[in-house]
Amino acid sequence: MELDEYLPVLEKTNRRCCDAAAEAVLEHGWQAPVPGCPGWRLDDLVWHLSEVQHFWAWVVRTRAPDPSTYVEPARHPDDELLGFLAAQNAELETVLAGADPAERVWTWAAQQDVAFVLRRQTLEATVHTADVEQVLGDVRPIPAAVGLDGLDEWLDVMVPSALPHGPPAGAHPLVFHAVDADAERTLFPGSRPFPIAVLTGNAGDLLLAAWRRVPIEVLTVDGDPAQAAAMIGLVSLE
Repeated sequence: MELDEYLPVLEKTNRRCCDAAAEAVLEHGWQAPVPGCPGWRLDDLVWHLSEVQHFWAWVVRTRAPDPSTYVEPARHPDDELLGFLAAQNAELETVLAGADPAERVWTWAAQQDVAFVLRRQTLEATVHTADVEQVLGDVRPIPAAVGLDGLDEWLDVMVPSALPHGPPAGAHPLVFHAVDADAERTLFPGSRPFPIAVLTGNAGDLLLAAWRRVPIEVLTVDGDPAQAAAMIGLVSLE
């Protein structure tokens, strides 16, 4: 994706997330379990996304050189969560719209600029929106470009963060074939001569599988599904 594409996607995704959360509360209540996040309830998920957006809006608004002066918000009661989420959506969108993507800010990654925050928060919202929609049993398709960009970020940013010393001893290449984007990506390339499996599906489903939000079985697997799942399991982002 291009830099100017992220903010419109974030805005659309935030609206979709708020709408889905409101519907999920009405249908299932705040204590509904979130299938993609074992141990979490709907209120945990909505509060988490609100906190994340609150933090990164602060980082960009203050041009923070580090997070040492950040003050975490107090946990809101459940009946205030939807309003708090909407407020954080608006604040994050506003500060990102007013910032130069090239401007330096603190991040936890090697890339220390607003562009990193813009991309990361768009993709964070994308995955968590799917989490909310899982509560409803109605996960809408993720656009191909967004799904592929998310998969690229997972491979290029998240995997090295989780495995800074490179692939572990048991790693084998795992190929992701995104049919709607006509693209292939590989986890642990070069770790063995041949891939242990090829996963085929839409880019959005591959992204959710990489983040362990959906089981491997939602994809077409050429190879051993258990071994494919094990390769993804080597990437611990807890």
